[in-house]
Amino acid sequence: MAVAIIMEFDGTTLEQYDEINKKMGLTPGGPGPAGSISHWATATDKGFQVTDVWESREQFDAFAQEKIGPLSMELGFAAPPKLTFYDVHNYFTSNTDTLRSSVPAQP
Repeated sequence: MAVAIIMEFDGTTLEQYDEINKKMGLTPGGPGPAGSISHWATATDKGFQVTDVWESREQFDAFAQEKIGPLSMELGFAAPPKLTFYDVHNYFTSNTDTLRSSVPAQP
């Protein structure tokens, strides 16, 4: 079953978010890791927040243990994220070309 995850990274910057994505080989508007359905991130008053949808909780947990956890420690993230999980009833996909044109270029 698909799962949505909200990750709240308090005390961490969008620059650190951009750096962890580079280390994972992910690019804005590009494909996500295997098992990822959607992803978006935004600044918050306390740091930044990521909202993901994954094909399963197991796929997300494996990615978090193999990539997010170790790389966030390496990059000096202030603390592990607060995680909130939701079972997904439904989701939509979009035209990839349309999405790519709406993502700002990264330096």
